[in-house]
Amino acid sequence: MKSVVHHNDETGYTVCRVAPEGRRGDDGDTFVIVGNCAVIWEGEELHAEGEWTIHPQYGRQFHAKSLTCVTPTSAEGIRRYLASGMIKGIGPKFAGRIVDKFGEETLKIIESASARLCEIDGIGEARRRRIKESWVEQAGVREIMIFLQSHGIGAAKASRIYRRYGADAIAVVKRNPYRLCADVWGIGFKTADAIALSIGIPRDSEIRAKAGLFFTLESESEDGGHCFAIGADLILHAQELLGISVEILGTALASSLEQGSLVKEENRIYLPSLYLAEKRVAEKLKRLMDTPLPYKPIQTDAAVKWAEKKMGLSLAAMQYKALVNALRSKISIITGGPGVGKTTIIRALTEIFGARKLKLRLAAPTGRAAKRMNESTGFAAQTIHRLLKFNPQSNAFTYCAENPLEGDCFILDETSMMDIRLFDQFLQALPDTVTLILVGDTDQLPSVGPGNVLRDLIDSDVIPFARLNTIYRQDNSGLIVRNAHHVNNGEKLELRQGDSDFYFIETGRPEDILARTVELMVRRIPRKFHLDPFADVQVLTPMRKNTLGYENLNDAIQHALNPSGPSLVRGATHFRERDRVMQLKNNYDKDVFNGDIGFIEKVDSEERALVVLFDGRPVIYQQNELDELALAYACSIHKSQGSEYPAVIVLLHTQHYMLLQRNLLYTAITRGRKLCLVVGSSKAVAIAIATNQVRERRTTLQFRLNPDRAIPSGGTDVPLPEPGGDA
Repeated sequence: MKSVVHHNDETGYTVCRVAPEGRRGDDGDTFVIVGNCAVIWEGEELHAEGEWTIHPQYGRQFHAKSLTCVTPTSAEGIRRYLASGMIKGIGPKFAGRIVDKFGEETLKIIESASARLCEIDGIGEARRRRIKESWVEQAGVREIMIFLQSHGIGAAKASRIYRRYGADAIAVVKRNPYRLCADVWGIGFKTADAIALSIGIPRDSEIRAKAGLFFTLESESEDGGHCFAIGADLILHAQELLGISVEILGTALASSLEQGSLVKEENRIYLPSLYLAEKRVAEKLKRLMDTPLPYKPIQTDAAVKWAEKKMGLSLAAMQYKALVNALRSKISIITGGPGVGKTTIIRALTEIFGARKLKLRLAAPTGRAAKRMNESTGFAAQTIHRLLKFNPQSNAFTYCAENPLEGDCFILDETSMMDIRLFDQFLQALPDTVTLILVGDTDQLPSVGPGNVLRDLIDSDVIPFARLNTIYRQDNSGLIVRNAHHVNNGEKLELRQGDSDFYFIETGRPEDILARTVELMVRRIPRKFHLDPFADVQVLTPMRKNTLGYENLNDAIQHALNPSGPSLVRGATHFRERDRVMQLKNNYDKDVFNGDIGFIEKVDSEERALVVLFDGRPVIYQQNELDELALAYACSIHKSQGSEYPAVIVLLHTQHYMLLQRNLLYTAITRGRKLCLVVGSSKAVAIAIATNQVRERRTTLQFRLNPDRAIPSGGTDVPLPEPGGDA
């Protein structure tokens, strides 16, 4: 094979250029093969069965129904094979030296006598070891990829499975493919179920029914933010998913409850982690409120006057209430939109607690939110993950109930972003003696994860809170803050002729919106506002797919802004130097977390690795770890929560109809610090402003905090058979 033109890691779809056996491979000798192959590298020999076709654009091609790669045997094939980058530590230069030395015996040398590689000039013991380890890994990955692709699984997911289970991967998958859902990031029930059915697990088996029930509950939590499902609804939804009888599902549910893999409370069915998180959060908050302060109470009136004088301002009535609540109560909440003075209260608290020599800790759910907190207060702030310090060896946070954090007063910003699990872990690490101040905006989108923490705490009516609603942060030309409040109040956008920080650009067709967005980001905004499109301008959209989804937007923006240069490829995505990327999962080993934004500093084609800078800190990603990254010139509005950008371009179109909500547009507008451009149709904007039917989340936190309130039943109970008995 002369070259791989295209290979999609997810699907295995492959386009390659080959020379017939015995030919030199000059351009006149080559032809194109199209087919599916789990793993393919330049220089390999191919066995293909299929038929010749004529493509209307690309001409004569061979469409392979089966495509099998064979390790090359000729010296030239081996050289191409090693030069392709498939083995870490070998690039084109070393591939040539090694093959010049060992010829057709090269692969045997690497396999069984790798010590001889040190005979090559420039290869020392460290590089030899890296080459050998990579060779062994590639052999294992190839085996698992071929096995999994025969069951419909793409190469990217196969690589994750191999990284998790190593040489035992095939045995684990055959024994219980549903383990993949819990053990391997990015592999959900549908993928595991496809494998299970393919290897012969019966459709109506108990293992499949239990896995389907668990997945249905997980989907409720991940997609809807719910902490539980009503029993009857759970079985009906699982039946729709699996196509098996209610009787079998009832038996599986009873068995799952007996084994503790699910939890039942009245007619509510929980994932154990969510049930325990809600219970522990309620119990911990009650303990915090009931435990006396370890220091002498602060004289609030005197402290407020002192802070006003020191900061050179006078607090309004609700700001005064918010500050007094925080000084008098063990737990208090400050809520309100942009520009209403939440940061002013935090600054006043840092001054007052600092004057009392109390140990103050500031934290937020995301790195950008923590950085903003630090910049606005001048006080050090951390992400919650870094505050709690995850220990990869123990797979748990260092600070927890058994090893609590040190501190007297904790201020947590952007609390609306907190899901119930992370809030539970944060609370368990707090000593019962601390003062806790929670700051956030209940009108933003709720957390990506399950729960509705900030709203539930306010609705419980047991924690003092102050809702700030008077706008202070604005100037004569500023419309971002004003329009955020207009949207929140269900009012039309306020627009102004001439220079402004807020613009609406009416654009009808999705294709025109896409073209206008690229033009704005790449040329017009940098020229007029002197902002760097790589670092300062963020495109926000409600969707992932379609013309105006962030995947397509990222491709279009990268093509216009950063179209060439060294790159590594995963699926259809090229990662190039300077690209803006987003981390897609928490990676405690690398100390990077879901939603963190970085910039690719270096592409190492020989080592098949990237160096990404996160806030100036370099982090290395190997080729098989690129599934943790995505281009981030554009991202979802949900993913942008907790962040602010110098400029945002917000896309709204009736194509987004199902997602158009007031809190969506409100959240998007409030991400822009200096400039906000809304590009799309006025009809879509009007729909979003008018639609305020926020989907309720099924949670029980507020009722656990306030025992005087009865938990709504939400439906009828479901009779369950005895485990192992007749349905």
